[in-house]
Parts: sequence; structure tokens; C-alpha cells
Amino acid sequence: MRIGFLFNHDQIHQVAHSLPIAIALAKGGFDGEIIVATTNDRLAAEVERLAGPWLGSAIRHVPLTLAPRSARVARLLGGLIPAGKLMLYGDNLDFFRSLDMLVVAEKTSLLLKTRYGLDNLFMVHTRHGAGDRAIGFDKASARFDHVLCSGEKIRRRLIMEVGVDPDTISIVGYPKFDMVRQAGRTHHFDRERPVVLYNPHVSPHLSSWYRHGRAVLDFFGRHDARELIFAPHVMLFERPFVLTVDRLSISRAGKIGNRYLHGDNIHFDLGSRASTDMSYTMAADIYLGDASSQIYEFLLQPRPCIFLNSHNVRWQGDPNFAHWQAGEVITDPDQLGAALDRADELHQNHYRAVQERLFNESFDLNGRPSSERAAEVIALLAERRRLSGTARPAVRAA
Repeated sequence: MRIGFLFNHDQIHQVAHSLPIAIALAKGGFDGEIIVATTNDRLAAEVERLAGPWLGSAIRHVPLTLAPRSARVARLLGGLIPAGKLMLYGDNLDFFRSLDMLVVAEKTSLLLKTRYGLDNLFMVHTRHGAGDRAIGFDKASARFDHVLCSGEKIRRRLIMEVGVDPDTISIVGYPKFDMVRQAGRTHHFDRERPVVLYNPHVSPHLSSWYRHGRAVLDFFGRHDARELIFAPHVMLFERPFVLTVDRLSISRAGKIGNRYLHGDNIHFDLGSRASTDMSYTMAADIYLGDASSQIYEFLLQPRPCIFLNSHNVRWQGDPNFAHWQAGEVITDPDQLGAALDRADELHQNHYRAVQERLFNESFDLNGRPSSERAAEVIALLAERRRLSGTARPAVRAA
């Protein structure tokens, strides 16, 4: 039985959502081959860092590459679209055919079934995040053979909105939490000043960055009573252009003006490891955002939140914006100062209880590591396939 864990992205933000499961599977003594496949040096380094000695012992690492022609196309188009990510599957079909099961955190891997006909490859979706965006509950979610989700909210929406068979969904908690340093805040700021995390999303039709982001930075540049961590979605500045597929559009995030770099109260991070490992969501006193699923990671420790509705969305009652119940919603950066001033009081008097409800609906945490729970499900699925005779004979990839 060969189980593959695939990481095929420009950035590392999806690694912690499924690699802990591979590690837990190895620790549990899985009687089969565990393979982690990466598609660039950045991902390989992160996997090596997190997996430690398990990589190369109980877990085999396989670097996947593009064919020369595909690599040339990727270099030509990579600034606009994730060409390399999409062509990777066709260039490595022999590897994917050698697997009995593939565990992934994203959905482009479904090309293996829809385009390349690998119907016998059992695919498990771990998802990446516990957010509310509609794209997390699109028709592609129903094409996986099994889905691991963090809590009842996700399960309910998958069943009701997508039609996923309840028998193909397992609630396992949130494996990423298993890798968080819980001992305290991991970044040191001037604790005499409250720390605000501004975490705009990448998608132009949801993000506050394109319309209001620089005004937010201007506000903190003028008012230094608070520290600001500007840590947007790691893909916001990854490419010159931002292409969105849920609402087909192309936009530019632009550049950060030099004027923002002269103050002592704004910390910029456009995509380092700290932007993905919950360092900032654990360090901040207040969350300022829009559509990012990182809001739910922030709610691991309930604290004040403010949401910037830059598109005048009618969000009340919309499950895609359920997280906006966790704090005050403003529509313009001109309202930011007053919202920050009353954030603590509103949190204590109202929003804390709402946050706890939202968190409990999103995460089923029972004291047992989520990665162990997920590994148990995958081991059971693998055993069922073995007993049914659908597992492939043992082979090794080249």
C-alpha cells in the first residue's frame, strides 16, 4: 500500500495542513509506504524542517519536476498563471499511477481524475483552513473519494451545499494546530503598545487591500499608539498579477510605498514562514482582516476583531461571511480609529461569546492530536482498499 502526500504550490502555506498527518501515520507504524512529494525547493525545505528525522526513515521524499518543455512554458507564463502547478500532473503520471492513495490540501490535483483518467487513484482532501469562502464549498469538493474536515460547520456545508456523501466525510479536527508552538507568543513587539494584525486576502473581489489597504497603512503611519503587523495572504505579492478563478479576473497588488518603511510601528511580512505558522495570529492583540481563513486560527485565543467590508457586501446571514460575526464590521478606513478604540469593550461585552461559538462550530478538538485522528482515518481507508482488492501491487517509483 503506497500513500502519497502531495505539495504542489508556489508557497508553503498548505504544508502544515497535511504533513502532520503523514508524520502521525509514520509514528503509528503504518504498514505501508508513506511518500511525500514536493514540487519546488521551497516546499522541500519546509517539509524537511517539519518532518525532521521521519523524512528519510519512515517517510520517503520524492521531488517531482517538470519536463523541459513544460518548464519553459512555466517560466514564460508563471508571472500570470500557475502554469507549472497545472502541468506538473501530466509530467509525472507514472508516479501518480504508482500510488494507491493520494492525500492533498488543494483541488487542482483533481486533474488526475478529470483529465488524465486516474479513476483508481483514491484521493483524500484535507482542505487547508476552516474558512467560510464559497470556493471552499464548490462542486470540486464532491469529486474527492474522502474529505477530512475540521468541524461540524464544514461537514454541514459540504453535505447541504455540495451534496457530498456524509459517509465520505470524517471530522478530525485541525492538524495544523498540532504544530503550533503553544507556549506563548513567538514574536516580540513593544508590549507597551497593542499589536494589530492586518491580514488581507488575495482575491480582489473579497480583499480589502486593493481599495483600502494603503489607507490602512497610512492610518498606522500617522498613529503610532499601536504596532501593526502587515502580513497578507502569502500569494498577494507572490506574482506580478493576481488571477482569481472563482470570479475570473486579473488584478495587480502593486508595490509597498517607501513612505511606509520609515516608521517604527509597522512590521511587513509578505510571505515568510511566520506568515503561515500562526506566529502572527498568536502574537497579535487585535485582528484586522476581510476574507482570510486565518481569522479562525486567530480565534484559538479569543481576542478583538475588526473586519473591513471594502465591497459593501450584504453579509448578514451569508454563510460565506459567517466570520464577520466575530467583530465589528466597518466599510472605510476612516472608521478604523474609532473601531480600534472600542474593540476591547465590544469584545468583552459581546463578541467573545460569539467567537467561542464560531470556533467550536469550526473545530472539533477533543484533546487528542488532530493529526493522529486523521492518520487513523487514512489507515482505515487504506485497510478497506486492501481488503477489497483495489490496492495496487507493491511497486516503487523511479
